[in-house]
Amino acid sequence: MLEIRDLHASINDVEILKGVNLTVNAGELHAIMGPNGSGKSTLAFVLAGKPTYAITSGQVLLEGVDMVGMAPENRARAGLFLSFQQPMEIPGVRLDQFLRAGYNAIHKARREEELDVLKFDRLLTRKTKMVGMEAALTRRYVNEGFSGGERKRNEILQMAVLEPKLSILDEPDSGLDIDAVRIVAQGINQLRTPQNSVLLITHYQRILNYVQPDYVHVLINGRIVQSGDKDLALQVEAEGYDRFEAKEQALDLSPSCPPLPKGEGDVSPSLLGKGARGLG
Repeated sequence: MLEIRDLHASINDVEILKGVNLTVNAGELHAIMGPNGSGKSTLAFVLAGKPTYAITSGQVLLEGVDMVGMAPENRARAGLFLSFQQPMEIPGVRLDQFLRAGYNAIHKARREEELDVLKFDRLLTRKTKMVGMEAALTRRYVNEGFSGGERKRNEILQMAVLEPKLSILDEPDSGLDIDAVRIVAQGINQLRTPQNSVLLITHYQRILNYVQPDYVHVLINGRIVQSGDKDLALQVEAEGYDRFEAKEQALDLSPSCPPLPKGEGDVSPSLLGKGARGLG
């Protein structure tokens, strides 16, 4: 589904991503964890094609197609979706109309059926029930007057309506109390299928109590320094990021130094299965 090869990216000539390698197969959910400033949101924006970020080297393949240089709207048409950490208000634009416009734009590009107002309203009713969102909110302006939890549920509703192949969820749990986290997690779980994939970015492992990841990766200073299963998230929760920051510094050793052992900067497919890679 997604393959990232030695990805380097910068903003304003400052390098943020320093060689990210990652493979996400269809049906998998990968969690990216890391402290503030580690490059998690930069990775999300780069994958989505935000113009202010420059890819200086590397490849980003979605189903074998290199997305480097592809416009954000074409990435969306290809099946990529990004939920925002801080969703913005769009005054004057009703949510249901906004969602129908996005749905029809993607289906038109794929030469699939576009929906009229009545057909789309029936679809939207099903999707709001699926993600636990009040239908009345879809008749209001996008995120205007929404609570934090409602804004995050709206992001998951967009994911439900657009049915992307790859969803990048940038801290869907940030700013939410535990009940709201559980509701958002339930929506994510409802939308998982063997055909789609999810890249979930988070600081903390608490959302992973409700969303079961296939793999967890720790991103430090623009590099994935360790990968594992859910136990790695529990380890981060218990020990913090200091130990992983020391591992990232070890990656700057001269070429004459011996390579790091397995688990210190990469993960062996033979250990984890499914061919996942998380190389720093």
